[in-house]
Amino acid sequence: MLPTIATGNVGSALAGEYEVANSLRFDDGSNDYLNKTFSTPTNNKIWTWSGWVKKCSNGITSQTLFGSGPDGNNQGEVKFLNDNLQVFDSTNSANNFTVKSNAIFRDVSAWYHVVASVDTTQSTSSDRVKIYINGSQITSLATSSYPSINLNTRINANINHTIGRRSWIAQYYDGYMAEVCFIDGQQLDPTSFGEFDENSGIWKPIDVSGLTFGNNGFYLDFENSGSLGADVSGNG
Repeated sequence: MLPTIATGNVGSALAGEYEVANSLRFDDGSNDYLNKTFSTPTNNKIWTWSGWVKKCSNGITSQTLFGSGPDGNNQGEVKFLNDNLQVFDSTNSANNFTVKSNAIFRDVSAWYHVVASVDTTQSTSSDRVKIYINGSQITSLATSSYPSINLNTRINANINHTIGRRSWIAQYYDGYMAEVCFIDGQQLDPTSFGEFDENSGIWKPIDVSGLTFGNNGFYLDFENSGSLGADVSGNG
């Protein structure tokens, strides 16, 4: 059984604990999303995406959390596909890798902490792409096609990247996101972004401001209502 995180607010209101004050609502009917064209990466083979997400709809074929690429033949994505969690990458229509959970995520009342962690330089193929929910690695996989060693991925390449929509077509995420981080050049596990509460066992956020983000890295806390995509990692 997967561990749970608290419903309602992402953060804890207990004195002295880290609290997440803000999230961003993505409405698939509004056509809103965030996007940025990446510069030269620290390492195009190694990266981590982390986000706390709360779905508002189920049964949608594709709900992209984070994606990149100019078209459907050359793209990378972290997404819910028919309510499964999937990370994939393709070049010139050829599948570079696809890792998809057996588990289906349909609880619209709960926050899920999603981590996609990639390092194609790893000697063991299954170590090259890892996906996590609420602090635990997903090892029961519907699809487990891993990348070739030293693959340069579409995510973290010098191309357009999006949050809340596929990068090349108008298919949108419907839900909330909070504490969204991208780490360029490191394959991190969930303990860089969260921890289990020692009393309740609930997975909860921690302060990520001290992480090293790399050239294309970012940290979106959604605290600036006048600039919702403001990056507070120090990269600007």
